Amino acid sequence: MSAANAAQVAYWNETAGRTWADLQDRIDRQIRPLGLAAMQRLAPAPGEQVVDVGCGCGDTSLELARRVGPEGGVLGLDISAPMLEVARSRAETAGLRNLTFHEADAQTASLPGDRDAVFSRFGVMFFADPAAAFGNLRRSLRPGGRLAFVCWRPLAENLWMRLPAEAAAGLVPPAPPPEPGTPGPFAFADPDRVRGILTAAGFTGIDISPHDEAIGGLDLEGTVAMSFRVGPLGAILRERPDLAPVLRDRVRTAVSPWLRGDAVYMPSATWLVSARNPG
Repeated sequence: MSAANAAQVAYWNETAGRTWADLQDRIDRQIRPLGLAAMQRLAPAPGEQVVDVGCGCGDTSLELARRVGPEGGVLGLDISAPMLEVARSRAETAGLRNLTFHEADAQTASLPGDRDAVFSRFGVMFFADPAAAFGNLRRSLRPGGRLAFVCWRPLAENLWMRLPAEAAAGLVPPAPPPEPGTPGPFAFADPDRVRGILTAAGFTGIDISPHDEAIGGLDLEGTVAMSFRVGPLGAILRERPDLAPVLRDRVRTAVSPWLRGDAVYMPSATWLVSARNPG
């Protein structure tokens, strides 16, 4: 595999990938609605050939495969071997024969051509050279082929990630803001930057729309436990696991006002992005 995104390859194989594989059901429950919103923008049709970028544990790839049907096909791409192991198992269990997975870096991989569409649910913010990556993806599309993805708006607007991390205030120094353009979950928070990247990659008809939706679906204890493993608070606890006993009550108090019945639902803020390959 190319070393263009070596740091991300290491992170998603040695650190985050196994965590996400272990938590696949709970993570999918939280963010599935956001992927479906982007999929509605893509509008995959029966018989189409689709590439799913950063497919992870395969949730979106399975749904795309169902939508394009047996006459179509889906190629799921990811750099994380632990997550792809889960994805392949899920596809086999589902009996989907029009779905394959490839461990590859979409920035540099040789991709099949003449695809109808490229899709991603939070899988495109981690490229070292995003313009090159999207250029590579565009070249895999037929003339008029479509791109659609969902990405995070700034952390400040995503209460479901920000609130648990704020529970650590006063216990650890505040994390310095990442350098603009650094690969990571909020690398595409600036819509002007996203538009510039897609334009440089040769896409046209670019549309970037805000999407606000409460997400969650886990009970209170499950929500607390999830925040300890992923997101900004998870990153803090990987460095300072000794803080877990103190933070548990703090996070529980912070998120409990967002209980709706038996489950927690908190605001999320994303961009729905679509574009076309002019040919």
